[in-house]
Amino acid sequence: MKIENPAPIQWRFSERADQLQSSFIREILKITQQPEIISFAGGLPSPLTFPVDVMKASFDKVLSENGKVALQYGPTDGYLPLRQWIADSLSTDGAKIVPEQVLMTSGSQQALDLLGKVLIDEGSRVLVETPSYLGALQAFSVYRPEFKSVETDEHGLVPSSLDKVAAGARLLYALPNFQNPTGRSLSVERRVELVETCARLGLPLIEDDPYGSLSYNGAPAPKMVAMNPDGVIYMGSFSKVLTPGIRLGYVVAPLPLVRRLELAKQAADLHTSQLTQMVVYDVIKDGFLDQHIPVIRNLYGDQCKVMLEAMAQHFPASVQWTKPEGGMFIWVTLPKHINAMQLLDEAIAQKVAFVPGSPFYANEPETNTLRLSFVTVPPERIRAGVEILGKLIAAKL
Repeated sequence: MKIENPAPIQWRFSERADQLQSSFIREILKITQQPEIISFAGGLPSPLTFPVDVMKASFDKVLSENGKVALQYGPTDGYLPLRQWIADSLSTDGAKIVPEQVLMTSGSQQALDLLGKVLIDEGSRVLVETPSYLGALQAFSVYRPEFKSVETDEHGLVPSSLDKVAAGARLLYALPNFQNPTGRSLSVERRVELVETCARLGLPLIEDDPYGSLSYNGAPAPKMVAMNPDGVIYMGSFSKVLTPGIRLGYVVAPLPLVRRLELAKQAADLHTSQLTQMVVYDVIKDGFLDQHIPVIRNLYGDQCKVMLEAMAQHFPASVQWTKPEGGMFIWVTLPKHINAMQLLDEAIAQKVAFVPGSPFYANEPETNTLRLSFVTVPPERIRAGVEILGKLIAAKL
């Protein structure tokens, strides 16, 4: 029976809900679903790299051999064999990681949210790179921190600048490998200096590493968690090396912190999909990634080279850009008077999309910057899209 003439509901949203903002990138992706758009916008891995047949075989195997376990609730911290695999993969002769330090999450985005929930109070100082990953800024913003931007240069975060802003900070969030959005990487020397500086300051360091395996030359950089397991929180994901559709990430942290993160996850979703974890473990346990990741590296490296060559040919000399050695992104700096938001409108009218740089800044955005992603666009469309952008930029000089 339907109630007649109900009074209108007076929705009273929380202050936190009122401050929630849509991701600028997710809004752009709605536009780029149109097939005629040449999209350099999304930070999406190439579907050409998805191991569909391998995943299908493992789903069939897990469901056939252990379906009743795979389809049941699982432990909050995750599937033990997978956690053991992750711990072993991160352990070195000088730093032993144990599975009890590993918490499986529903993508690394959930790890960011849990870390914010456990470590940040309203007004807490949070240190971030300039620019930084938009998804982290969005996740942490819910908890109303005071963002402080850490100095960066063409080589990334400057560790010596931490002393100026670290007083009272709860954490430093950093992406040392092929950073989103800039594509920059920290040198070994800066990694050591950064870990030593954070240890001296008693400052927790979050090492977010979704792209570390995607070095075009195949040489992985040393992980900072191995330099100080008691002070570095490591985040990883299977989104860029298998598929993002499985939504499987993890966080590795000192035991006192990982237990708090586990309690926060219990309140959020009880546990990450047991089926997904068992399938991923079946896929990777015998060394599949050792053969699969080089395929991704080669594809991305080739397409990055195509974009860099096209930019050198079509972009005006007054435009600067990074030259990444891995990952998925190139960062572009335009002449100061060019606003990338306005350029985006003109580019979309010409069927090309990118992400303006402003949303990646926690403070004082630089409006003459933009991010280009090349991994989902075939070479001929990369060349065509870059040529269009080059003409639009040149027209503003």
